[in-house]
Amino acid sequence: MPISSEQKLEKKIISRFQKAIYDYGLIEDGDKLLIGLSGGKDSLCLLEMLALRQKIKKPSFSVEALHIRMENIKYESDISYLRDFSESRGVKFHFVTTGFNSDTDKRKSPCFLCSWNRRKQMFMKAQELGCNKIALGHHMDDIIHTTMMNLFFQGNFSTMPVSLKMKKMPLTIIRPLCLEEESDLQQYALNQGYKKQVKLCPYESDSHRADMKELFCKIEAMNKEARYSVMTALGHENKLVEE
Repeated sequence: MPISSEQKLEKKIISRFQKAIYDYGLIEDGDKLLIGLSGGKDSLCLLEMLALRQKIKKPSFSVEALHIRMENIKYESDISYLRDFSESRGVKFHFVTTGFNSDTDKRKSPCFLCSWNRRKQMFMKAQELGCNKIALGHHMDDIIHTTMMNLFFQGNFSTMPVSLKMKKMPLTIIRPLCLEEESDLQQYALNQGYKKQVKLCPYESDSHRADMKELFCKIEAMNKEARYSVMTALGHENKLVEE
């Protein structure tokens, strides 16, 4: 019986997910992971992949999920859907609300303050739950776009690492979807029927990330292997794993 396109895509995503875990040593026996569950396609896929992987028991690890709602950002996440999605896959769900005041520090952009406060809540909850690793849903495109932003706007060759050991707390940030292409995750989300969350952030236009995405599309049109060249360069310069 021939394999459907949906089955082929699922196999491809699982294969790259497994490769990332082994190549970068992202998960070890005894790990307790906290997933940053935004409700977007990437974090939903990450939860699904980790929930499936923990059933194998080699390595043996556990997974819980955390959704953080910013009270001053119009992000209408369906908490019931996220809870059901998590718990139906054997993943305990946690939910916290926080916020920020951009008037208190006008030197920082709202995007920075939002991100910083989300991370702060996640670090606190991870330690409260006894987790030693935080799993985030960034994919290969995110890593590449961050590299471009850092290069063009900060003057340095760096990115969001696949594995980052925190220096001031006993936590490691991992990105198990680092080898996945965004287009594959978009199609997988459609195939799986993920419910799309409503995101109406008033600060989205302030970021250069959309510009980098558009620019990289033009680069890939010139060289379809460009993404692999960038990832190879990051690997050679030891930018993907920070101990």
